[in-house]
Amino acid sequence: MLLGCIGDDFTGSSDLANTLAKAGMRTVQYSGVPDGPADAEVQAGVVSLKSRSIDPDEAVRQSLEALRWLQDQGCEQIFFKYCSTFDSTAQGNIGPVADALAEALDAHKVIVCPAFPGAGRSIYQGYLFVKDMLLNESGMENHPLTPMKDANLRRLMAAQSNHSVGLVPAETVFKGAAAIAAQMEAAHTAGQRMIVVDALRDADLMEIGAAAKGLPLITGGSGVALGLPANFGINPAPVPWQLQTGKAVVLSGSCSTATRGQIAYHLARHAGLKIDPAAVIDGTQTPQDVAQWLFETDGLPLAYSSADPDEVAGIQARFGTDAAAHALESFFGDVAVRLARMGVTRILTAGGETSGAVVEALNIRTMAIGPEIDPGVPALRASDTLVIALKSGNFGAEDYFEKAAAVLGQG
Repeated sequence: MLLGCIGDDFTGSSDLANTLAKAGMRTVQYSGVPDGPADAEVQAGVVSLKSRSIDPDEAVRQSLEALRWLQDQGCEQIFFKYCSTFDSTAQGNIGPVADALAEALDAHKVIVCPAFPGAGRSIYQGYLFVKDMLLNESGMENHPLTPMKDANLRRLMAAQSNHSVGLVPAETVFKGAAAIAAQMEAAHTAGQRMIVVDALRDADLMEIGAAAKGLPLITGGSGVALGLPANFGINPAPVPWQLQTGKAVVLSGSCSTATRGQIAYHLARHAGLKIDPAAVIDGTQTPQDVAQWLFETDGLPLAYSSADPDEVAGIQARFGTDAAAHALESFFGDVAVRLARMGVTRILTAGGETSGAVVEALNIRTMAIGPEIDPGVPALRASDTLVIALKSGNFGAEDYFEKAAAVLGQG
């Protein structure tokens, strides 16, 4: 294995795996830290953790466990993948995990670059934009678990990390890999260990990737991985895929602006069932009932708990943030297990926490990477009879669900 990757959620990990597979690397996504060695043909291994919103100390422990396994596979470079909207709190978990990995790898010039221009995420003068809006004005300020109230990545990282935070500005990035590397060295000399790097275009990410050659640790969104395969002498190649026949369903727990738009589009064309958190918690809406409805409903049925910010705030006030989130995640996981037993062969999920709960409940350990559905979202094969698509909340076009079902197969 050449490149070892640690993702802080399942959808972000599949996003990264998609980027590497498109660039020609033989890539496998793992659910949690594997028990045994990787297949010898794997060039990039992506260990998916569900560590974005847990206690920082536990996130560090899990990430270091993943690091040790990847080092045992012979990885020459480590990539810590977090969301392109830098989802975190002032306490972590991006900073504490990056610090721990840097210490373990003796890494002193650590790139911090969540940019993903293909999905509308760019960094300019250290500020993170979502399309034409600052991060804290993009809807992410209303995220139920990790509300983002600031767009300044240097401030955000400094609040979490024990190290000084530097910047490689756009005017340097535009000059290419050598200039980026020189600016990073200057930042290191100035005592700055975590270094935010501006990126507005895919071309910038390619240059950043070239500048990262030989660095023990890189952190960021999947976009910065665009240029990494070339450092290992790997060229782009088609991603193989076998279409899967059978029933397809959609499970959505994401409350992002993009997903709510996708749900509205989908409900105008397909059947949908709203999941009521209160009914879930008191047991009047059961996983069996929802699974049965999805299985028996024609077309591409959708079950969703997604809601607008005011509704989410009301739910959290009534039941508590953690209790409501845990109840819904467990519910969707249980629904997915029942659907698989009924013979559903294509499962689409929206939302990082929902996707992680579904993958864990289904006990999926490895996922083969297929073709891209939308930027950052690949088709994934979990077994001979089950394919899935794990979508981060803010990703995908308006007709994403229909498109995903078609890429996965037919039924």
